[in-house]
Amino acid sequence: MTTASSPSFAAEQRDALLVAAREAAGRAYAPYSKFHVGAALLMADGSVVTGANVENASYGLSLCAETVAVSAILSSGEFLRNGGKLEAVAVTGGAPGAAGQGDIVTPCGRCRQVLNEIAQIGGTDPLVWCDGPDGVLEMRLSELLPHAFGPANLL
Repeated sequence: MTTASSPSFAAEQRDALLVAAREAAGRAYAPYSKFHVGAALLMADGSVVTGANVENASYGLSLCAETVAVSAILSSGEFLRNGGKLEAVAVTGGAPGAAGQGDIVTPCGRCRQVLNEIAQIGGTDPLVWCDGPDGVLEMRLSELLPHAFGPANLL
């Protein structure tokens, strides 16, 4: 995957994005799994868009936090207005009120693909931060989804 270089971030920026993801997890609608997930997307212009998982009694219709956040930024028009540059993603999950206190939660395969779509459009390889009680797991999206299929494959 050919991408533009992504900037490095200060610990304060990472921590602020993780806080936004934890706050989003607090707004999750997860009456079935009782597992709240929050995601926060940092765009190149400094804007942050969050999402929380939304479950449905027909489980296949449930939405992951990352997908909700991507849908929000795409449907608002902000993605194109700010140049479409996804720089970083924070994800957290866990029991209600305890996001980030259990095992580290990474984006699921579907969410990795959804994030890859907007990363490829903007030519970025965003950092992904996933928190847990023992610290923060940090990696590039390309490490989470190597050899990704995306918009460039359809041209």
